[in-house]
Amino acid sequence: MRPAGHPVVRLLGQVWVWPAVVMLAVGGYRLGAPELWRDEMATWTVATRSLGDLLRLLQHVDASNGAYYLLMHGWTAVFGDSVVALRIPSVLAMAGAAAFVALTAERLFGNRVAAVGAGLLFAVPPEVSRYAQEARAYALVTFAIAAATWFLVRALERPTWRRWAPYCAAMAVAGAGHLISFSTVAGQAVLVLLHLWRTRGAAERRLLWQYPVAVGVAAVPVLPVVLLGSRQSDRQLGWIEKPNLGGLVHFGQHLFGSHTVFYAFVLLALPVLLLPGRRVQAGQALLLAGLPVVGVWVVSQGGTSYFIERYLLFTVPAWAVLAGGGVGAVYGVAAAWAKRFRAPGPARAAVGLLALGLLAVPAVAALPKQPAVRYVGSHNGSEEPFRAAAGVIAAGYRSGDGMAAPLGNQAWAMVWPGVSYYLPSDVHPYPVFVAQSADDAEELSPTPCPQPEACLGQAARIWLLVLGDTEDPLTTMPEDQAQALRTQYGAPDQVTPLGGFTVALLDRDN
Repeated sequence: MRPAGHPVVRLLGQVWVWPAVVMLAVGGYRLGAPELWRDEMATWTVATRSLGDLLRLLQHVDASNGAYYLLMHGWTAVFGDSVVALRIPSVLAMAGAAAFVALTAERLFGNRVAAVGAGLLFAVPPEVSRYAQEARAYALVTFAIAAATWFLVRALERPTWRRWAPYCAAMAVAGAGHLISFSTVAGQAVLVLLHLWRTRGAAERRLLWQYPVAVGVAAVPVLPVVLLGSRQSDRQLGWIEKPNLGGLVHFGQHLFGSHTVFYAFVLLALPVLLLPGRRVQAGQALLLAGLPVVGVWVVSQGGTSYFIERYLLFTVPAWAVLAGGGVGAVYGVAAAWAKRFRAPGPARAAVGLLALGLLAVPAVAALPKQPAVRYVGSHNGSEEPFRAAAGVIAAGYRSGDGMAAPLGNQAWAMVWPGVSYYLPSDVHPYPVFVAQSADDAEELSPTPCPQPEACLGQAARIWLLVLGDTEDPLTTMPEDQAQALRTQYGAPDQVTPLGGFTVALLDRDN
């Protein structure tokens, strides 16, 4: 048995360790099972380009994700581009977020039970699992905001440049990963004001200028993303609908991926909000969780909407801190009563079981939803069966075959990169109706040929992919492309609906 002072024992006694380990296990479970969906295909197709091609693409599209793409460019160069390799950074980021959640709860509530409970609760919501297993920037941004919150709380206690510097760095990473994350400044600013009100110290008044300066410093590296992203916002965000009041009221259940889990968090938070002791700190956590959501909802009433749950995933750590504080508050009251009345050993042990029971409530509520974010099609539903389409093509492929897939105003479906990712390395269909490759066009998808008959090629057979399930895929294509295929190939010889895509084979010799 290791002595109590052993480094391993001290490490295992840290409040952040077990939440990080649990989140790592939760995020890593069946990590490679869900297929990559179209957003993850965007990550793959951009990150695996040359650095020059990547930077040129960001001048036209997806600049708001540029920092993440650059990170993944370096990552894939070292670790490859398998499904698991693409998603591991998100798992690690969520584990880091769980650690900072625990540290923040400990700082705010001064309670190890609250700290460990908050970190463990962070791993519970199904949406946290979902985005821990997705090759996009949301987990990284969640980690950065969770870290920035802890650094901010530390800086408020002793506002020196050594404590503000990591805060600035964390906020810069968050903003570069996703601009919407800077909406957390709304909650942070009120947190700072509440701290000033609670302490009422003359020395703390310097926070009135230190905090704005720190935010400004953090924003400087993000400015290029702002400038490029603002020019691309209509193209990137035009699909998001303007939210109504009902969308705000019910946002929590979408943010957590389960209304029962969200309500369980709310109930766990009530004790620390209502019982005396740490109500100010609990209010700070509540504002960190809620004000960014309200702020983004208000801004989204204008020309461009940003109100979608994954963009605000970074608010979940604050909810976990608040719920963990509630568990700690209940534990503290129960432990005080047990000590006051000199309860026997079994009764004192029951206090610990009470805390475990409270943690188990949202975990049990989340269990039915957890498998739903891990099955094969959980990231894309039935809309993008890339692997199935690639399997059909690979099974019947002959050297020299061509492939035509949705482009132009259907390029959002990412069919070209999605199917190409899952095709075996020895299967290379000739691109049909393509004027420029995605790399040459500096876009996410190839550029369609303005004169389809000129870009038909000489392939004897063409694999045709169209969106939706249909028995006559030519009728769902642009008319000029369909006419060129009818003239050269006639009707399809083989039509395979896949639940989202239809794959058809056209053979000129039949």
